[in-house]
Amino acid sequence: MAINLLLITLLCILISTVVSQPGSPPFPQELINAIIGPTPSPSSSSIPPTPTPSIPQTPLVPALFVIGDSSVDCGNNNFLGTFARADHLPYGRDFDTHQPTGRFCNGRIPVDYLALRLGLPFVPSYLGQNGRVEGMIQGLNYASAGAGIIFTSGSELGQHVSFTQQVQQFTDTYQQFILSLGEQAAIDLISNSVLYISIGINDYIHYYLRNVSNVQNLYLPWSFNQFLASTLRQEIKNLYSINVMKVVVIGLAPIGCAPHYLSQYRMKDGQCVEEINDTVMEFNFVMRYMIEELREELPDSNIIFCDVFEGSMDIIKNSEHHGLNATADACCGLGEYKGFVMCLSPEMACSNASNHIWWDQFHPTDAVNAILADNVWNGLHTKMCYPMNLEEMVAFDS
Repeated sequence: MAINLLLITLLCILISTVVSQPGSPPFPQELINAIIGPTPSPSSSSIPPTPTPSIPQTPLVPALFVIGDSSVDCGNNNFLGTFARADHLPYGRDFDTHQPTGRFCNGRIPVDYLALRLGLPFVPSYLGQNGRVEGMIQGLNYASAGAGIIFTSGSELGQHVSFTQQVQQFTDTYQQFILSLGEQAAIDLISNSVLYISIGINDYIHYYLRNVSNVQNLYLPWSFNQFLASTLRQEIKNLYSINVMKVVVIGLAPIGCAPHYLSQYRMKDGQCVEEINDTVMEFNFVMRYMIEELREELPDSNIIFCDVFEGSMDIIKNSEHHGLNATADACCGLGEYKGFVMCLSPEMACSNASNHIWWDQFHPTDAVNAILADNVWNGLHTKMCYPMNLEEMVAFDS
């Protein structure tokens, strides 16, 4: 009976995903205003308010652009036919508006916190904007849940915008800036803005670890990592050719500690799956070395690599220090570690996510995103970025 109910629920979600016409996500300035606006819903009244970092009076950079996957998707997948959508509660219940926006979290994602640090509004989704330059000039978010470096990664979930397609969307935006602002103004805007890239995890979750197309027999983990890094390297060089100078590249998180794999591998006492984490660490090592090479190869560029694995493992190992006492179980889901089934309804969620590391089977809570964003910004909790953090990058180029 329970299985039948689950199948019916998933079928309803698929139907609503394909035929529904989602409304436009809130305009970013309204999201900022919402900090002092709507009254919290009863379900989130027990949640402590999200601490707001100090906001500069004037922006430190012209704009923040975001490319990536569900770790930074702010609503692009709301406009696609896919299972990978977070446009329903309890997603967003602890967000500033207490409504789902398409973020795969109970609240904010890391780029929300970093936008405020830079003196910018929350970055709007590319597919949700109306095409006017005024709505794009302080940044756009192209990220798409399910996307990977490999074009077909995550395709079993439905539509998504791959890494290469997102780069093309960014290029189209740049061309629109040239037409609207003039070439020199567009160059100044892009070269002084920050591009944040967070992608690659789906190439493991939905491709390598699932052994799609017998990939594990074709590539050992080291070779697969090298392949992904070389693809990412080429796209960064393509972006550099259109005057992208400031790039933050985010490494992969320790998905071997994610509730989904704890459940799948039947881990005892919440112990992480080391063989998965070893592959992730290897990828991050390759990426950090590749970024060092690119910094030397591309004159006037300032590219930094932030190892989110290091920051995340610090949170897991020192969870009590960060006020987090639920380190293995997701706040929302079903099954062992609540990692067997994704977060589908408010009834599946815990009452208070602020003491959890994991929100659902793969994604961290708002509380963890805030800590990781602090680390990207200035290494507040643990050094994560090399050779400098984002605050130093902005100060260095100012």
